[in-house]
Amino acid sequence: MSRIHHLYQSHHHKGSEGFTAIELLVVISIIAVLASLAGPSFSGLIERWRVRSAVEDLQSVLYYARAEAIKRGGNVTLEPASGGWTSGWEVKNGGTTLQTSPAPTRVDIRLADSSDANVSGSIGADQWGQLASTAGSGQVFVFRLTPAGASASSPAATSLCVYPAGSIRRLGDGSGAC
Repeated sequence: MSRIHHLYQSHHHKGSEGFTAIELLVVISIIAVLASLAGPSFSGLIERWRVRSAVEDLQSVLYYARAEAIKRGGNVTLEPASGGWTSGWEVKNGGTTLQTSPAPTRVDIRLADSSDANVSGSIGADQWGQLASTAGSGQVFVFRLTPAGASASSPAATSLCVYPAGSIRRLGDGSGAC
């Protein structure tokens, strides 16, 4: 009986010793190497997510401004914040602010006309929901969105074309024509 007890104790102690410090350091170093290799590949993905989020916010605000203009009989504007479109925007009816959108995170936004010349100022919506920029009524205008500091040729860049009748189309690049 003592021999069975001795075999049980020697077998039981072999598996319960845990990890050695060397084994733990090897696993940690492998994880660190894999993380350092994977980190840079996520930066492009994060940039695309940021731009996409800003495009979706801007698109929903344009639809909101159109709906409010139809409901209120016109006189609704979408205006950039004091620092420009990159700093956020507001939907206003006369002097009353209806909605404020904060600045998107690390995304540059510029408003351009159909010839891609920069346009400053606001976008107005009339009682029929038609949109016009300060470039003039009846003209297509486009929002160019890029990751902060990147050019329109960046893979994460995109454009939002806004047509006078109120339709909005998203382009897959930051420099495409509407």
